[in-house]
Amino acid sequence: MQKVIIIGAGQGGSSIYRLLKETEMLKVTAVVDINREANGLQLASEDGVQIGYDWRQFIKEPVDIIIEVTGDEEVSKQIRSSIKEEIIFIPGSVAYLMAKLLYQKEELISALSNQTYKFNLIFNTTDNGMIVINPDEEIILFNKSAEMMTGIEKKQAIGKKIGDVISGSLLPRVLHSRRVETNQEFVLGSGLKIITTRIPVIGDNGQLIGAVSIFKDITELVNLAEEITDLKNLKTMLQAIIQSSDEAISVVDEDGKGLIINPAYSKITGLAEEEVIGKPATADISEGESVHMKVLKTRRAIRGVPMRVGPKRKEVVVNVAPVIVDGILKGSVGVLHDVSDLQSMSRELNRARQIIRNLEAKYTFEDIIGQSDEMAIAIEQAKLGAKTPATVLLRGESGTGKELFAHAIHNASDRKYNKFVRVNCAALSESLLESELFGYEEGAFSGAKRGGKRGLFEEADKGSIFLDEIGELTASTQAKLLRVLQEGEITRVGGTKPLQINVRIIAATNVNLEKAIANGGFREDLYYRLNRMPIHIPSLRKRKEDIPLLVDRLIEKINIEYGRNVEGVTEEAMKVLMAYDWPGNVRELDNIIGRAIIFMGYQTHIDSEHLSTLANSDSPVLVDSEMHASIQQGEPLAKQLEGFEKEIITKAMKQAEGNKTQAAKHLGLSVRNLYYKLEKYQIENKSMQ
Repeated sequence: MQKVIIIGAGQGGSSIYRLLKETEMLKVTAVVDINREANGLQLASEDGVQIGYDWRQFIKEPVDIIIEVTGDEEVSKQIRSSIKEEIIFIPGSVAYLMAKLLYQKEELISALSNQTYKFNLIFNTTDNGMIVINPDEEIILFNKSAEMMTGIEKKQAIGKKIGDVISGSLLPRVLHSRRVETNQEFVLGSGLKIITTRIPVIGDNGQLIGAVSIFKDITELVNLAEEITDLKNLKTMLQAIIQSSDEAISVVDEDGKGLIINPAYSKITGLAEEEVIGKPATADISEGESVHMKVLKTRRAIRGVPMRVGPKRKEVVVNVAPVIVDGILKGSVGVLHDVSDLQSMSRELNRARQIIRNLEAKYTFEDIIGQSDEMAIAIEQAKLGAKTPATVLLRGESGTGKELFAHAIHNASDRKYNKFVRVNCAALSESLLESELFGYEEGAFSGAKRGGKRGLFEEADKGSIFLDEIGELTASTQAKLLRVLQEGEITRVGGTKPLQINVRIIAATNVNLEKAIANGGFREDLYYRLNRMPIHIPSLRKRKEDIPLLVDRLIEKINIEYGRNVEGVTEEAMKVLMAYDWPGNVRELDNIIGRAIIFMGYQTHIDSEHLSTLANSDSPVLVDSEMHASIQQGEPLAKQLEGFEKEIITKAMKQAEGNKTQAAKHLGLSVRNLYYKLEKYQIENKSMQ
């Protein structure tokens, strides 16, 4: 082994030192440099090689080669002249050339190492398995994914024949055919199904270098395909739902640009897809602000916003909600409702409710129309009474709605799921009333049913019983009713055994019970039992401000009953209704409105001419003081009424100047009926002059 001294330990000397250190033919025995901080000196010192700062002291030692890399020509001459002839001297110029070649070699090695690192990193981090063979079918590359899928370690595969590692591998076939095989199914020895692509590797000169197989677990591909199929099916289904929906739907992206509309939307707005898709959210608005933009700004749903859309300024109500996916705003979806459709649905719903209530004959406090103070007090008292088991006495004129209150009280009480029995005490004869209320035993009287019969109080057990016109009860029936109120028991007609019952009594009357007590027609003790919670229902003339509301509800009810489509009343007609005193209360109002609708033809609004039957303060026919003077004491009522009727007809004929048609219209009579009354009372035209 030849000994070498390196004089000059700079970059060139350091490179030469590192190169020579790798060889076995040459051994560096010393490194010399006048710069004590030279990199080469430090390298040599770390390796245990002798170092120095003066080359003269080292040339005397046994040495075979001296390499001078100081770059100083004078130093080179001195060394050449001082050494023996048998010592090989390599001057600085040659040393620099060697150093340059060494630098290039190191750079190439570094670049190759970097590329190799990147290749191995990519090769081993990909999810695809990769196997590369050489022309001899030997495996030269085997990545980590291939290890995982095949269950074979890399060190057991490298250098071996592909057929020995993977039984039945078709990769050698590609070496011979030089053709690419794409997406081929293959089953590995582990039973795993894969999809593989086999590619021959051919150089620029056409020389076969090898072949590569890139493969993937088919399970992942199947899952991905199923996911894509599911997404496509979901998208198709969503589009079908949106397109087939009767609701008008509009979808915009996060920037407020139109994405989707459906046929229902186009039908309401009158806008086609090309006028909305890709356009700002304000494109469809003819009046109002964009709810889509508000929702995109606030990220909160907004509902029930009225606006007008499209060229026809269609009135709609809009609900819009944000579309947020994984916390990211993707857009918003809006639903438009045609206001006219909503109004129609509301009318149909009210009609359905009215029909159901008529069929069931049940009412609630919602069915009681009235905003006047008097009515509000009565309703509040009734609601309070509904919460207690106390007996309620409804007082008021005929036609004020006492039965309506009775229904509402029952339905607002805890007995609402039990029976509600109605009894008109004035409609039953004295002989029948007691047996109907309390029932009878078998053989109680001739004609009695075999086995007896349950009375209405028994039928209403645990529920409520409404006794209308209670002032018409006979003395004996009053006594039995008092026992029901005091003891909670009844005795059937012809029976001796009392029966316990639990009944809530709601009574009603339009007579003055206090006066009846004074006249001996009503028991005072029963009065105190019934009058525990009296509710006075005001007459219609005391709450005329409720007439418009009542008229609207009655028109709605009568439209359903008669199949008409009357929308309301005119201002003149309302003045007539408000001026009348309504002695028959709401029942009379119902009668007047119903009669007007029957005879008004097919107009949409009731006018004053349809209310000519009302004898109100504005009517041309008045019962004046002169007529009142004709009342005679002691004459029968019928005769006095005929006298009044004759005077009224006579005055009407005078005011109409003998025109029978006009007089009949003012009186609310048919012309034929007027002729009959003129003949009856012998009223002649000449007396009208």
